[in-house]
Amino acid sequence: MSIVKLNNNGVKNATAFGSITGLGNLILIKTQTVSSGVSSVSFVDGASSVVLDNTYKEYIFYINNMHPASNGNLTFNLSADGGSNYNVTKTSTVFGAYHREDGADTTLTYGGGSDLAQSTAYQNMCFGGDIGSADADRCFSGYLHLFDPSSTTFVKHFVGVNNFMDTSSTPYTVNSYIAGYGNTTSAVNAIDFKMSTGNIDAVTISLYGVV
Repeated sequence: MSIVKLNNNGVKNATAFGSITGLGNLILIKTQTVSSGVSSVSFVDGASSVVLDNTYKEYIFYINNMHPASNGNLTFNLSADGGSNYNVTKTSTVFGAYHREDGADTTLTYGGGSDLAQSTAYQNMCFGGDIGSADADRCFSGYLHLFDPSSTTFVKHFVGVNNFMDTSSTPYTVNSYIAGYGNTTSAVNAIDFKMSTGNIDAVTISLYGVV
């Protein structure tokens, strides 16, 4: 059995480690909080202190406890004209897992009903079903990475992970993984989050830049 050593000392003898660099730091840009219901939440470069340009190569949106006014999916779309139109062409893939509260049903599978193929439609962020609205504790939380949106050379990749409670009487916890790209070499300078049906009843969304 071999033992990993640092400077010829066993790991158990180490008292401190040097700082780890290159992992990136998060810079909070903007937080929007909804408490009374809105049709959508948008982040537009240059509006209301939002930065969504070449300042950062990566942006992350953290979505905290989104409760819908009615059952549905949380969706998003991108804009290349400052939010006048949210219609960037996207290709994406979605897979996920779910587990019912009583333990009676589980799965891990590809979610073909949520992906897009060269579509300008809003991207569904939910795998396998709708977010429940009947109970106050049903909600959605997760994050979405958007890479180099200001590039005029490359497409705009996105990756997201989330979890939500569905509409079933015996609820499921549903874990969704989405990835894809906005198929445009125009700079993307706005993003819009909205429900597939009804309003967003409550949510906090924070935008960070990664340096």
